[in-house]
Amino acid sequence: MSRRVVRPAVVHPIILGGDAGAYSLARAFHEAYGVRSTVVTIVSTRNVRYSTILDNVIEPGLDDPEVMVRTIREIAARAKAPAMVVTCVDWYVKALAEHRAKIEDVAVVPYTTPDLLDRVMDKQRFSELCVELGVPHPRTVVRHGGERVGAFDLRFPIIAKPGDNVAWHHTSFPGKRKVHELADQAQLEWLLRTAGDAGYREPFIIQEFVPGNDSQMRIMTTFSDEKGQVRMAHGGHVLLEEHTPGTLGNPAAILTGPLPQIEADARTLVEHLGWTGFANFDIKVDPRDGTGYFFELNPRTGRSNFYLTASGINPAMYWVGEHLQGGRVPDPRRVPVLYRIVPGFLLRRYVRAATEPAVAARLRKVKRVGHPLKYSRDRAWRRDLWVRVAELRQVRRFREFYPVSAAKAAAYAGSGGGRD
Repeated sequence: MSRRVVRPAVVHPIILGGDAGAYSLARAFHEAYGVRSTVVTIVSTRNVRYSTILDNVIEPGLDDPEVMVRTIREIAARAKAPAMVVTCVDWYVKALAEHRAKIEDVAVVPYTTPDLLDRVMDKQRFSELCVELGVPHPRTVVRHGGERVGAFDLRFPIIAKPGDNVAWHHTSFPGKRKVHELADQAQLEWLLRTAGDAGYREPFIIQEFVPGNDSQMRIMTTFSDEKGQVRMAHGGHVLLEEHTPGTLGNPAAILTGPLPQIEADARTLVEHLGWTGFANFDIKVDPRDGTGYFFELNPRTGRSNFYLTASGINPAMYWVGEHLQGGRVPDPRRVPVLYRIVPGFLLRRYVRAATEPAVAARLRKVKRVGHPLKYSRDRAWRRDLWVRVAELRQVRRFREFYPVSAAKAAAYAGSGGGRD
């Protein structure tokens, strides 16, 4: 009788954060290597609760760098394979990079240097970089929390977002959003005053609104090796975004496929920077002339990183290949995929209402659908029940925060029919 050969684990992933992106990373490591990740969260979250492919460590003080370092070291000491710590959260990326010297003797930290992180996480400096390199970027001005608007030459409506995501994470006030869309100067005055009173005195990046609805958004992710060479670039057409205040702007559905000009501009940015590791970009295509405007560079895999895994581009294999297997990164066979976290019938309503017919035709031809939380190798009845209920709850959330009529109106305005 033959015996089953048990191979030693290749890696022990330590994942910081408990959102759908964190679960997607645990799934990526499990799909690639069959390993259980340790997911560290501040509180118990439904994304990882009851999962059979991970162990959840709850650490209420995780936002304290000293606690973060101690927790990572304790988990790595118990690991039976080389530890690697990853995340989808900006402030953990920054903390890991800044405290690398206290961690790297026990765990791989696959993020770039603090200097480079500061350059791209500071949205004002990123805006200046885009101008320098000729990468399309919305007209931008900067104001700080607590100051007056003063002289202002951007056209409303505008988008205002925090220039310091770490400080914004620790700021709380009624009406706070991830991104604020503002109709007039009075609303901008309110935001600056209220944020300042709440303790946020850092920059706000204020940009002219690029017209169009969610379907004008694109996503692009790159991976650069330790020499700064881009080894992977893959993106897609965002069909629908989330609209609840805490998750505003996160893709709810992505149709993957080639984006030649956007990929070229993303490569220009990361190659100029000498970037290493993953970079994730949010882009909006202006329906008036087809220009793809880059909003920001996220120094990590995005919350919707499962669109990569579903396409045949598993991020875990890039990290492990680069850092634990001598730089041997994969050469994937990518396939078109529809990534979605909303029910198919709900997505079809929005596609029919507010998406170009050519995109709808492409969508009908896609045979592969990927939902980050639906994993056949992670089955427990309580988890299955929650995933199904959570998907159906999206119907109520979209009805409340972004009804189909709003998507239609945004699409009409973006076509030039609703704005001078």
